[in-house]
Amino acid sequence: MYQSKDGRQLEFEFVSIEELVPEDHLLRKIDRYIDFSFIPEKVRPYYSEDN
Repeated sequence: MYQSKDGRQLEFEFVSIEELVPEDHLLRKIDRYIDFSFIPEKVRPYYSEDN
């Protein structure tokens, strides 16, 4: 990636996680069979309300 003399990044690259993780990857299989929707409610007390 090209950077200017002051170190700032001058280019962006958009990447889709869906394109990077193969269909047969273990994490996709886990996600298919386990419902993780309970997590946000469980961790809510650990996050600030005004962020």
